[in-house]
Amino acid sequence: MKLNLASFALALTLPAVVFAQDSIAVAMTDGYPNTYSSGSANVSPFTQDSKRFNDWSVSIGAGVPFLISSDLTSINNGNGKTLFGYSAYLSVDKAITHAFGLKLQYDRGETRQGFFNTKTDDATGTGYQDVGARTQYDAVSLLGDINFSNLLRRVDNKSPYRWALHGYAGIGSIGYRAYVEDAAGQRLVTEVKPSTKTWSLFGQAGAGLKYKISNRVDLEGRLMYVVTTDDTFDGGGTQYNYREEQTSDNFLNATLGLSFNLGKHQSHLMWHDPLQEIYYKLDVLADKNQDIEVCKKGDADNDGVCDDWDRQLDTPAGARVDGAGVALDTDLDGVIDLYDKCVTVPGPVENNGCPTGSTISDNTRVLEGIEFDLDSDRILPSNTPILNNAVNYINSSNGNYNVVGGTDTRASDAYNQRLSERRANTVKNYLIQNGVDANKLNAVGRGEKDLKYPECNPATKCPEWKNRANRRVYFEAK
Repeated sequence: MKLNLASFALALTLPAVVFAQDSIAVAMTDGYPNTYSSGSANVSPFTQDSKRFNDWSVSIGAGVPFLISSDLTSINNGNGKTLFGYSAYLSVDKAITHAFGLKLQYDRGETRQGFFNTKTDDATGTGYQDVGARTQYDAVSLLGDINFSNLLRRVDNKSPYRWALHGYAGIGSIGYRAYVEDAAGQRLVTEVKPSTKTWSLFGQAGAGLKYKISNRVDLEGRLMYVVTTDDTFDGGGTQYNYREEQTSDNFLNATLGLSFNLGKHQSHLMWHDPLQEIYYKLDVLADKNQDIEVCKKGDADNDGVCDDWDRQLDTPAGARVDGAGVALDTDLDGVIDLYDKCVTVPGPVENNGCPTGSTISDNTRVLEGIEFDLDSDRILPSNTPILNNAVNYINSSNGNYNVVGGTDTRASDAYNQRLSERRANTVKNYLIQNGVDANKLNAVGRGEKDLKYPECNPATKCPEWKNRANRRVYFEAK
């Protein structure tokens, strides 16, 4: 018997997607980052190219289904026995936000129901309870996945967590073969298969508890309630229709499975703190007797001004700021003091803030602040203003420069050496592609031998912002 699915479909309507911001990326501009172009005005929209997390995964699992709402059930059919079947699932999962995703899932299994196990026992023909059944099924469904732990979790909670509660609901199509055994023997009583285009619409909903084994693998226990919408799924049909009011044979499916997170990034979006790109973990390494003011919302750009009242949350590393956290521009020429070669005299951006015709003397290091994600040589959007400034600076000078790459102290010396060389070459190639003469540049990798913060060896001794500063590329006059 088919069930009118109008109310069922309404009950399984997917919830509104809760959008989440992952990171703040600095817009790609050809000019300097300055008082007027940095801060909220210089925030670019989030794109797939700027994401720093994985959002695809594959899940597999196996478990036991129990028919509980049907004519023939798996649990306590009057004889005190519980009949165990088997189930398995495979799904491809896509995270839309840190709190919502979709799953395309395939299920296969067999339920066992009635008064005896048809796999191990035979009918005795001694009474009306002498009937057993089993149902083999295949199903494909689309499920919505709500991460309640992320949905309800404070976004400024920087503590790590390894458990997450998920809720699932969705609809799909199910095919099955129901067998019944009684005094007349075992026989196929109902078959719904794709070759006849008679697969039945079904729905399922439930919850799962996930445990993060590693950045790549999650373990999940899941309990789903499956509504088949058919009264013949259990094999009872009209012959053993003990519950005439029952119009759908439904079952519970308890499973244990693994999710494998796919992609090159370290974290998956469903485990990703939406604001972790802004807030660094607060580590206090100072003297215990030192008075330390702890900011409620942290200090994203480490400029000494708490984010509670910082009007410029993306101040470049090393820039001096005023009481509101805005980078200083003493001569008000549009080039902040960090990059202004003539701090007290106004000058055009193209001449590094100096009056036209003046010269720039800097024989050591210039334009620091190009930093990289862990184990990556990819140029970040926040690096492009500094690199575009480097293009103008190098093209206007007569000198040659070393493009020096460095790393933090994680991994081996040999690996860090190769990584630093890749970072230096990536920056060198960017400069050449944007008009710098290749003869002016020489890429040099120094691995972990040239730390900006030497005290960060090992890396666990320092807060993350210092380790990030060690993962850098800077320019050095030859």
